[in-house]
Amino acid sequence: MTDVRAATAADLDAIVGVHRAAFCREAEAGLVKRLVQAGRDTISLVAVDDEDVVLGHVLFSPVTVEEGDDGKALGLAPVAVLPDHQRQGIGRTLIEEGIGACFVRDARAIFVLGSPAYYAGFGFAKASSHGLHDAFQGGNAFQVLALTVDGLGDYRGRVDYAPEFSEGL
Repeated sequence: MTDVRAATAADLDAIVGVHRAAFCREAEAGLVKRLVQAGRDTISLVAVDDEDVVLGHVLFSPVTVEEGDDGKALGLAPVAVLPDHQRQGIGRTLIEEGIGACFVRDARAIFVLGSPAYYAGFGFAKASSHGLHDAFQGGNAFQVLALTVDGLGDYRGRVDYAPEFSEGL
């Protein structure tokens, strides 16, 4: 049985370990640490087993939009699940719960840079179709999910993730 709950400060080492194990590198683990230290972990959720062992993690942090920015857009990244627990729906559950938490928090839109085939299943669509692009030149992999009827409203131009995303590149 897997439960999803808000991450706590006590979970940070386990969360870093999940990202390190899932990606086999330091980049995502370091990103999580930088975002948490900067207080930009707007929504941070963990999937835990019956013994409260962290199996997966998803983080949403603020993004800025070149035109129309109102502080209500978030970026989904990173998301990871321990290798032995992948392909069991844990990542999907974390993302779904995270989207719900963003909605409850009154976010208007969520941006992600990832597989179009995978994220389309959550309702994400090409951001470029809405006059939006990212600094990483993600092309079709840069996607957006509007959380309200007018979620994208007057958002236009470049979308920038928190500065911690550019550190350590």
